[in-house]
Amino acid sequence: SIILSLFAPFKDFIYVISDLNDWKVDTSFCMNRHYINYNNIHYWLMIDSLDQNEEYAFQYLVDGEIRIADPYTEKVLDPWNDHYISNSTYPDLKPYPSGKTSQAVSTFQINKTEYEWQVVDFQKPLQHELIIYELLIRDFINAHDYATLIDTLDYLENLGINAIELMPINEFEGNSSWGYNTSFYFAPDKYYGPANDLKRFIDECHSRGIAVIMDIVLNHSYGQSPLVRLYWDSANNKPSSINPWYNQVSPNPIFYWGYDFNHESLNTQEFVDRVTSFWLTEYKMDGFRFDFTKGFTNKSGDGWAYDASRITILKRIADEIWAVNSTAYVILEHFAENSEEKILSDYGMVLWGNSNWNYAQASMGYVSESDFRWGYYGSRGWDEANLVTYMESHDEERLMYKNLQWGNHSGDYDIRNLAIALNRIKLAAGFFFTLPGPKMIWQFEELGYDVSIDDPCRICEKPIRWNYFEDWRRKSVYKTFQALIKLRKENDVFKSPETIVDLSVSREWKRIRLSHPSMKAVIIGNFDVMNRSINPIFYNTGKWYEYFTGDSVEVTNVNDQFVLKPGELRIYTTSKLETPEQGILSDIEPYFENIPERFYLSNNYPNPFNSFTTFEYELDFTSNVEIKIFDLLGREIFITNQGYQNSGLYRFSWDGKDSNGLDVNSGIYFAVLKKNGDIKIKKMTLLK
Repeated sequence: SIILSLFAPFKDFIYVISDLNDWKVDTSFCMNRHYINYNNIHYWLMIDSLDQNEEYAFQYLVDGEIRIADPYTEKVLDPWNDHYISNSTYPDLKPYPSGKTSQAVSTFQINKTEYEWQVVDFQKPLQHELIIYELLIRDFINAHDYATLIDTLDYLENLGINAIELMPINEFEGNSSWGYNTSFYFAPDKYYGPANDLKRFIDECHSRGIAVIMDIVLNHSYGQSPLVRLYWDSANNKPSSINPWYNQVSPNPIFYWGYDFNHESLNTQEFVDRVTSFWLTEYKMDGFRFDFTKGFTNKSGDGWAYDASRITILKRIADEIWAVNSTAYVILEHFAENSEEKILSDYGMVLWGNSNWNYAQASMGYVSESDFRWGYYGSRGWDEANLVTYMESHDEERLMYKNLQWGNHSGDYDIRNLAIALNRIKLAAGFFFTLPGPKMIWQFEELGYDVSIDDPCRICEKPIRWNYFEDWRRKSVYKTFQALIKLRKENDVFKSPETIVDLSVSREWKRIRLSHPSMKAVIIGNFDVMNRSINPIFYNTGKWYEYFTGDSVEVTNVNDQFVLKPGELRIYTTSKLETPEQGILSDIEPYFENIPERFYLSNNYPNPFNSFTTFEYELDFTSNVEIKIFDLLGREIFITNQGYQNSGLYRFSWDGKDSNGLDVNSGIYFAVLKKNGDIKIKKMTLLK
């Protein structure tokens, strides 16, 4: 047997419709009414004689008009999107009862297969030591399922991260989505696979020392939410005035999405606590990243000003989470007045620290607004290391895209050149990972991902370019991130709240000085496009060791000047450390470093391709470059003259069109790169 229960004040009668009654009104399935007071009424029904191994689908038919799935269901059947989910992603998915009902349907199964956890005593990374990898499953792996995601954990573990933040995985509207349009808060979205596969993914992460953080949206819902639909003002197209969970109108006139949760409502508070407790216990999530916590208020305004009521609301949520799991992370996307954020930080919550704009300006070689000191919690006057800083996130433009589009240049040094642009990412990373406080990486940032956030639209699917990991230049960015994370994890001076930090990061050259009882360190870098003289201001005379080269320098005068080339990074420490793989920072090609021939054309990617494909080519000296495409019969179908190009690495994309802009047919084609009489040829396949 099972008992179904629905909180539904102000409703007159409710029937359960399901597989058991062929989705028709049946008086034996009329729910009992439990009245506490006028705004606290539960409807309930016990159903007996069930097959404990059968998966049943059901809905509530409210007042003869509204069909809703149970808001607390752990699995949803969707009439609009389920048929697009393949059997390989979600095997043997129960079909939606088409023709018998409408709207989303909830399910239950008494004797469902329980997951057997292998890791039962996971010790989370310390909060201030977090290196979080933000990940959108849809745009990370083509299969977009947990089973395949598990297969990529070697890549992430080797990088050195110790936490993965999954963008929203609750059942959301549609299939292909960022997930910030949650409709059912207790159900994992089936587009990513079965619930037990999610648990297996979390279990496998824990076995590797990696925490899993859930991005969760409790600021708003949209029109498919049963909590919205149960109390809806159709005349005014908004939640009704008696909705127990939502405001009719968001108090924020500028920043609002969907329908706004009323976090002062006891019903909303109880619902939020049930949601967080469920994911902490049922799925062993290690914490939450709360989306847009600036909106957790009923105070009018744009949300930037200090708001004592919002602080009270967030403290209450955090307390309830810590009552369930005292070590759970509570991470806020807040972006409000600094004094308010400091109070939340002092309370033990972690706040997002958006440094994208400043690091991007520095990476592009511009001084204006390149000061990223606000990414260090100490610069904000905070006492606790609870600022999770990032150079990129799902909401921000890629640094590499900006480098290639708008990078500064002087003479032969041009940040719009791919090789130089990638090295600028390494430079920025050297000033990112070495600052104490938790950090976050946005997926593929470590490979210099360079597709714009707005290509083709902000929330649209992005190309998944695992082929970047096979490109030695891009892999050297990965290896640089890896080396910097290792440096940080193994040396307290780069992560400890006890470290004394001295920042000078507002000029073309930048410097970080770090002092800790265990070690002292100085990081210097030239963010300009020409040579710069920099004074490291070493703490003391004597031997200092450069991390990436392993070389030592005998400091006799702490005010000695160092001349750095554009884009050059140096990390000096008072202790000799294990030297990373040589060449990753200086951009020495591992496969060609002893070969004098530097004129080459890479294989195209993707291959085979449909809409477009990309080549990379390198020039050993300034040349007049021409690119032609020939078909299998040797006919020239496309030609472009790139003009004179300096030595370096370049990219060229072909969209499968001839010189007249007309689509060519599927088949085998040859790309011919010509410079000063020399040629390189590569074969490719176009499939439409």
